[in-house]
Amino acid sequence: MLEIIQQYWQALLWSDGYNITGLAMTLWILILSVLMGGILSLGLAVGRNSQNKLIKLPIWLFTYIFRGTPLYVQLLIIYTGIYTLSVVKNHAWLGDFFQSGLNCTVLAFTLNTCAYTTEVFAGAMRNVPRGEMQAATALGFSRFQLYRYIILPRAFRIALPAYSNEVIFMLHSTALAFTVTVPDVMKIARDIYAETYQPFHAFGIAAVIYLCVSFTLIFGFKKLEQRCLAFQKVNE
Repeated sequence: MLEIIQQYWQALLWSDGYNITGLAMTLWILILSVLMGGILSLGLAVGRNSQNKLIKLPIWLFTYIFRGTPLYVQLLIIYTGIYTLSVVKNHAWLGDFFQSGLNCTVLAFTLNTCAYTTEVFAGAMRNVPRGEMQAATALGFSRFQLYRYIILPRAFRIALPAYSNEVIFMLHSTALAFTVTVPDVMKIARDIYAETYQPFHAFGIAAVIYLCVSFTLIFGFKKLEQRCLAFQKVNE
């Protein structure tokens, strides 16, 4: 195993000498997907709790589809299916975009995590104490101020444990990226296996890398939860 690490450590961690690979690629996919999915989910979560069915039902349908189908299927449809559509193939920019495995991976992961995060945040918003919202309304807060200063901060603290699980899940899901030729940790591990015929060592190293990143994320979210709890106690 030490020989494999000495020979392939650079490709496993950040580069094969030409392109970003391994852990750097995995983290890049994770950060982009979680960041864009999280931003989109905030607006969708507000709409998910809307009383207007024309707003609420399309968002429900979106989350239902992406939470009800396997991520791998979604990735294959976006990577191999959408490019076959004539409107995409005949459009230069769309054609180039959907020919890229990395673009399709980030898009699929963003939509998937956005669907889950929307439901997490929407549920958290429904659990914000009504007394806090009524007090803010009595003080003259506008609807925008109500969401900015009361609902969203409180909902984030409520949703944090579930959201941290979603981020960990997305980290594990990045292992699917190799199926569309993205050179992530799993792709490098498969290349090592193909060259050395030592599957236990190749995939064992990949497992240790994922485990280390998972531990770091769990530790970070735990500290964030503690800070949020301490902040809440101070305010109370």
